[in-house]
Amino acid sequence: MAAYEAVIGLEVHVQLATASKLFCSCSTRFGQPPNTNVCEVCAGMPGALPVPNRQAVHYAALVGLATNCAINRRSIFARKNYFYPDLPSGYQISQFDLPICEHGYLDIEADGASKRIGITRIHMENDAGKNIHAQGENVSYVDLNRAGTPLVEIVSEPDMRSAAEAVAYLRTLYGIVTYLGVCDGNMEEGSFRCDANVSLRPVGAAAFGTRTELKNLNSFRNVQRAIEFEITRQQDVLDDGDAVVQETRLYDAVKNLTASMRSKEEAHDYRYFPDPDLLPVEIGADELENWRAELPELPRPRARRFMELTGLPEAEVEVLVQSRALADFFEAAAQKADPRKVANYMLGPLLRECNARGVATGDPSQWGMKPEALAELVRIVDQGLISAKIANDIFGELFSNGAMPEAYVKEKGLGQISDSSALEAAVDAVIAANPAEVEAYRGGKTKLISFFVGQIMRATKGKANPALVNELLGKKL
Repeated sequence: MAAYEAVIGLEVHVQLATASKLFCSCSTRFGQPPNTNVCEVCAGMPGALPVPNRQAVHYAALVGLATNCAINRRSIFARKNYFYPDLPSGYQISQFDLPICEHGYLDIEADGASKRIGITRIHMENDAGKNIHAQGENVSYVDLNRAGTPLVEIVSEPDMRSAAEAVAYLRTLYGIVTYLGVCDGNMEEGSFRCDANVSLRPVGAAAFGTRTELKNLNSFRNVQRAIEFEITRQQDVLDDGDAVVQETRLYDAVKNLTASMRSKEEAHDYRYFPDPDLLPVEIGADELENWRAELPELPRPRARRFMELTGLPEAEVEVLVQSRALADFFEAAAQKADPRKVANYMLGPLLRECNARGVATGDPSQWGMKPEALAELVRIVDQGLISAKIANDIFGELFSNGAMPEAYVKEKGLGQISDSSALEAAVDAVIAANPAEVEAYRGGKTKLISFFVGQIMRATKGKANPALVNELLGKKL
């Protein structure tokens, strides 16, 4: 059996979060009744003239700037000719010879190593509609609500060598476009999806093998499984002495297999030519610099800064930067309290509450708790107003009702007992009630100290200052 190396390139389609479509004013809102977000332009009516969406051009340039691309201040729209029932004009408006962005890269972490993945180009295009195949009716319907939705297609170099690298690249790209705010990132609705080109070649060979395209993968898990399956399938084909066929294949997530959809086209099959209805897109030098200044701190550099701030490992910090809103929440709270303690509360009780209540971990707008409340909770524990146990017990209530912790604690009478005279009676009572344990402790079983602490905390309903309890027990035992 020969040893093969996988060669993988990804074409990622990112739906831009504009209010209207790429060449008309129809809404891009998802989930509307079929064929209600449609006009003469996106329905491909003869004589209807497209007008480019300025915000879409802006967003496309931001993606290019964030992925280290060169931005072409002059780019051209082209017609990509092919027939499909949900493409009413018979062509897609895309970019070919002169796209808006070229020659970029992303740095990823995968399989325990860093790697740079080249980006060939980023071009704008309008999406097609949607075919709906009615079960049992032997008929298909066409919904054109999605037709004309603005996309950027991000085409990587064939630099990936494993499914893990492909997923790492996708996750990195996903973080960038959602941080920029140019895409809502909803993979179930198709806002972020990819086609994977996979081929095999003998280890050490320079020439690429015949590739297959895996179409419309819309989850990180499906990308991983589909590529892994396709690598195994192609290896079996080659080991049997057969040739891999260049084709487009669909991935069945239920059966975990890929199946042939159609033969794969080459660029010349689409008969690209400049769209005669659209002028070149021109971006001014000052405008481009203004857009460059808009770039936020992106996930990877922000994670590195948070690691320095908290001392936490990368895997934990990556949870904090999974969304820009979550990272902003952490940063706001960490400015008012110990950053590491804030992070620990977010990675522990806060995520626990999100999971228990079924709210998004990356969307603080769904929480009652605000950053200043979390910071105050950390501070009053540090100050000894309440114990860490009480803080953990009341966290769920604070998370849902948005109350400020100090006022809530005082209202509920949950303040920590830090008066030694008040605690002394409880300590004496516990010692008197447990003579056998006292004798064992004095006989050398010092680990029993936790037993006594637990009894006192129970007697005081968790309000006793643990440090003071330990001090009093040490003296009296």
